[in-house]
Amino acid sequence: MVTELLAQWGPAWHGPHGGPGWPIGLVFLLLVVVLAGVVSWLVVRSRPRRQSAVERAREVLAERYARGEISSEEYRERLGGLG
Repeated sequence: MVTELLAQWGPAWHGPHGGPGWPIGLVFLLLVVVLAGVVSWLVVRSRPRRQSAVERAREVLAERYARGEISSEEYRERLGGLG
């Protein structure tokens, strides 16, 4: 059945030397593009994200509050000052 379908398509399925023609090349090209996209996405996701100075300051402030080094009033006041 498959050979009959390929025979109906004729030369479009075969290259100039009897090998696979443009459909196989198109599938291969799409596969390469998808693979490159996946690799790029993985590289971008694997890099560590840098925190801004404000994010880091909030984190330190929360840690100090959790350890009991500052009161809740002082925590809220300093957090409000970070904007």
